[in-house]
Amino acid sequence: MEHAPSWLINSFVYLAAAVIAVPVAKKLGLGSIIGYLAAGIAIGPWGLKLVTNVEDILHFAEFGVVLMLFLVGLELEPKRLWNLRRPIFGWGSAQVLSCAAVIMGVAMAFGVGWKIALVAGLGLALSSTAIALQAIGQRNLMPTSSGQAGFSILLFQDVAAIPILALLPLLGAVYVSNEALAHTNHALAALKIIAVVSGIILGGRLLLRPVLRWIANSDTPEIFTAASLLLVVGIAALMQFVGLSMALGAFLAGVLLAESEYRRELETDIEPFKGLLLGLFFIAVGMSIDFGVLLLFPGLMAAILFGFLGLKLAVIYALARAMKLPFQERPVFTVLLAQGGEFAFVVFQAAAGANVLSMQTASLLTGAVALSMLITPLLLIAVDKLVVPRYANCNTPNMPEISEQQNSSVIIAGFGRYGQIVARMLLAQGMAPTVLDHDAERIESARTFGYRVFYGDATRLDLLRTAGAGSAAILVVAVDSMAQSLKLVDMAKMHFVQLHIVARARDVTHWNQLRDRGVMHIERELFEASLRSARSVLELSGHTPHEARQVAMRFRRHNLALFEQLYPHHKDAAKVVAVARQGRAQLEEQMAREREQLAEKPQGWNNETADAVQPKR
Repeated sequence: MEHAPSWLINSFVYLAAAVIAVPVAKKLGLGSIIGYLAAGIAIGPWGLKLVTNVEDILHFAEFGVVLMLFLVGLELEPKRLWNLRRPIFGWGSAQVLSCAAVIMGVAMAFGVGWKIALVAGLGLALSSTAIALQAIGQRNLMPTSSGQAGFSILLFQDVAAIPILALLPLLGAVYVSNEALAHTNHALAALKIIAVVSGIILGGRLLLRPVLRWIANSDTPEIFTAASLLLVVGIAALMQFVGLSMALGAFLAGVLLAESEYRRELETDIEPFKGLLLGLFFIAVGMSIDFGVLLLFPGLMAAILFGFLGLKLAVIYALARAMKLPFQERPVFTVLLAQGGEFAFVVFQAAAGANVLSMQTASLLTGAVALSMLITPLLLIAVDKLVVPRYANCNTPNMPEISEQQNSSVIIAGFGRYGQIVARMLLAQGMAPTVLDHDAERIESARTFGYRVFYGDATRLDLLRTAGAGSAAILVVAVDSMAQSLKLVDMAKMHFVQLHIVARARDVTHWNQLRDRGVMHIERELFEASLRSARSVLELSGHTPHEARQVAMRFRRHNLALFEQLYPHHKDAAKVVAVARQGRAQLEEQMAREREQLAEKPQGWNNETADAVQPKR
């Protein structure tokens, strides 16, 4: 690689480090973020010194955070965002101001000057949007109350970074002359900001959709991908030009396109770039950790790191209690917001430039923030293993497990929405199944309606035996977790060979895994409901109820047959795609022919005639 350009060598180094470190970290149960951070430390100035231009890489990699906020915006329609205005500005301002005030107060108590303490408090009060939102997405927390609250606070922090940066020159020791002040047109700067934000809002409403429609009509997928990236890059550049947060601008653009018909296509095109650039961002954070300052002042660095983390943990947990978040969600919510954030790098760098902080102090604070981002994934693992299990039973009834031997011929594992419908139908036919569920609150609720549900984990062999699995004929697997479902099926197949298993599949992958285990009676949980909705859409579009029913039945038969055709190849992605495309084309051709035949039907043709000539399958 002697004559290779530097960008090519650096690209090779980044990709090689990520490919090696991330799988190892995930194998050790540490998560991908730790892998990226470790890769950055290894190749950075304090590791193998393979990459040294950390500043440039960090600025470029921040675009991963920008893309992530754009995708988050695509999931939030303007009406939904408007409904979040109170938690954004209410709880968001409470978190930033309370954390900043506590950190500033403690710093001043230890003799730190008020200006330094104020800047440190404001910078350390911010949290990492990249780490927090990725963890929220991986844990599927966004629909929960803690996920919504965490997102609202993170969004406010992006807004708060702007006035924090504007405050720094006022705190600086360097004062501009009257002549310079005369040439500073603050009104013009404010007008620029208003014009850009208004342009993004109006452009998003009036121009973006027609432009995207025109590009999509060109039938060139790579150009649509380029247009998607151009949209985000352009808006980020505009926001940077007027001194606003690039991520905030991208989020605003995403919200404006949340109701667009191209929303899913935009998500699909941008998702791979977001993942790679976020990985590069975490690598850059790992490289930016200044181990020189850490080695020079290890005690002071540890005091700053654990001091601000401890203070934020206490304040945010108190905030979670005030917000009345569920007990089970508070530990993760607290840890996710306690770490330092990427905007702190910008704040401390700008503070050093404005002579508010010395370079050494800025390096100490930046190092503490980077280390907090490094240890947060480890803290989350510790919380998952040590804290969450203790919280799982908080405020839930203390319920004894199933202990009396049952002898029903049907066992239902899981009494959620799916299991309840199965149980109700059996009860209506005079059959009394044995129902197991391990959610105490759900069981209490079910018992108030007169259902006989037992408390117990169906994946425990002893409890399954007590439920009567040794003599029962049918086991209905209706548990929510895919992993628990597969574990239960494996156990039943090994110990209770007489059982016929009827299982619920969450998606195609789950369906294939159940088939691999020999389960033949499988229903996808949303399939039949989706067909009913599709029938309603057809009827509202002008089809008669009979026509809509026939179309849905033909689609159902075709889909089930296609699943059977795809199953032997489900581990070969290329073959699955090819067979699925061929099956879809065949279905479209078949239905097109049937529509033509119906259009040519003679006078007197009616629904009974259609049923009579419909080929039997």
